[in-house]
Amino acid sequence: MLTIGKLSRLTGVKVPTIRYYEQVGLLSCPERSEGGQRIYEMAVGQRLSFIRHARELGFSLDDIRELLTLADEPDQSCAAVDEIAKRQLFEVEKRIARLTALHTELGRMLEQCACQTVSTCRVIEVLGDHRLCTNDH
Repeated sequence: MLTIGKLSRLTGVKVPTIRYYEQVGLLSCPERSEGGQRIYEMAVGQRLSFIRHARELGFSLDDIRELLTLADEPDQSCAAVDEIAKRQLFEVEKRIARLTALHTELGRMLEQCACQTVSTCRVIEVLGDHRLCTNDH
């Protein structure tokens, strides 16, 4: 049995986040000690680690809720899990494309800057007029 502080240290998830996950239904409400302290079983630590890892990979709370529901029924097909992961991969690829465009645009702005005064600074000029950008970001 773990207190919320021990659960936090074990999983690397902050206490307010653990409470939030309880509020939104990703974690069930724990039992309480006689003193009113939350008491968690080790299985909650595994579930919380799953949530933390899924968040690190960018999954939304709704997707995580669905993944947890699917994980609770391990004998079913994983097609629905794969669909969720494919959607997330697509979103990551879109973010990478946007970041690549931003990287290119920032590099171009810096290359064109003569580094003299702010009044002639290409970075300031381009930031002031989006039409000077080579792509929409």
